[in-house]
Amino acid sequence: MEFQDKVLKCIDCGSDFIFTAGEQLFFHDKQFKNEPKRCKACKSKRQSTLGVAPSGAAPTYNKVETRTSCSACGKETTVPFKPTQGRPVFCRECFQQRRASAATA
Repeated sequence: MEFQDKVLKCIDCGSDFIFTAGEQLFFHDKQFKNEPKRCKACKSKRQSTLGVAPSGAAPTYNKVETRTSCSACGKETTVPFKPTQGRPVFCRECFQQRRASAATA
């Protein structure tokens, strides 16, 4: 199957952009059914507003660290999430002890 460059219109900015033969071959190989709707600039802008990392870039995550005290031993610790009220929070040692005892039960 031979592909030829196509001129498409961006649904965001209305400008024309080229859907190259190579891109068409890639879409065909991946069995994508729809042609692209946005030019590269609008696609990048949309991905950044949605929080999606651009192609080839590693995603960035905002790591949450919350200081709290362990529900079992009372030791002050940090946890990688925001605790919800009414649920126990454990330090690493107590958490691993509880997990080990649950695995043997």
